[in-house]
Amino acid sequence: MTEFFTTWWIWLAAALVLGIAEMLIPGFIFLGFAIGAAIVGIAMIGPLALAKPSLILLIFAVLSLIAWLLLRRFFALPKGQVKTFDHDIND
Repeated sequence: MTEFFTTWWIWLAAALVLGIAEMLIPGFIFLGFAIGAAIVGIAMIGPLALAKPSLILLIFAVLSLIAWLLLRRFFALPKGQVKTFDHDIND
């Protein structure tokens, strides 16, 4: 089971699956996890190659949280505002 968390291509495959899930269910949640998994997968090729699975999962959790907070900050609407459309594309 430990080699499951320490294999770089599994993290990148998980990032791809989570990115696809974000397209189907929008809300920045899966995209934050996808960014965290992609960074961990890339880092597993280099500096995290010999790290313990518990450290890898901790880094993934922290990176996912940071990515999710940044996505919410930069792409979410300000509090209390709602998207409205004044015109139709067919007009």
